[in-house]
Amino acid sequence: MSMPSTAVHLDVKKHLTSSILLWVRTDQPRQTGMDHWKGPHSGIISATPGLEEYRQIHLAEHNPGRWPATGGVETSIPVDRKIDGVAEVTFRSALAPSQGRKQTKLAYADEINVFRRTLLYAGPPNSSRWYGVAGPDERVGARVLVYLRRRDGVGAREFRKFVKKQLAPALAGTGVLKELRTQTFLPWIQKLWDTPNVAHDNPHDQRFHASLILGFTDTAARDGFFTGRVIQGLSEQLAPLVSAIHAYDVDAALTYVRNGDILPHHQE
Repeated sequence: MSMPSTAVHLDVKKHLTSSILLWVRTDQPRQTGMDHWKGPHSGIISATPGLEEYRQIHLAEHNPGRWPATGGVETSIPVDRKIDGVAEVTFRSALAPSQGRKQTKLAYADEINVFRRTLLYAGPPNSSRWYGVAGPDERVGARVLVYLRRRDGVGAREFRKFVKKQLAPALAGTGVLKELRTQTFLPWIQKLWDTPNVAHDNPHDQRFHASLILGFTDTAARDGFFTGRVIQGLSEQLAPLVSAIHAYDVDAALTYVRNGDILPHHQE
């Protein structure tokens, strides 16, 4: 399970981040739900004390799975489990999550207005890592969000070490990415985000154990990455470790809180 190492020095910032996977209601137009999340619901979360960053990842409606077919690995995203969006909530400290109980209660009450299923994935402090792969004037024009499901029999510690020590350096070393974020998750526990009147079904064989945000200059760079040789090598290294790689095209990444400050208007 070795992956070619890279000589690139990794500039990395470590964070405490939770990700909430979201499915909008199907009894109303999809865009109605996405707009409510982008608007009124975002104000509830943005006002939560102790946030370092709050970002909404809006996923494209058509998302069959961008990762190329890989033997023994599920790369086609099942239609009935296809995610609509992800809320990335990054805290200023390990104590910060306990400061937001009032806003969390408001978020609980509002979820039924927009979502039919929500699942929270959390990690320990420093398990969320943001890599400085872009120059000061380089911007992200296209993103892909990737979820990894650990294969049965692969240890959690071994998997986390692989993501940190091999996968992230290999991705950074391609020189193609303009954004790279990784998260590794603790075992999923429903009670951490058990909102009323919203589904939280998450069978063992559907759970995820890590995520990647891959940012590119534009869609051409993204498409070239996912059809080139690099992705083939990554697939070969991932196959013994993972049973699923779900790669979603991202429509928008909207930031509402940055560096602890609520922005007057969201920024892409």
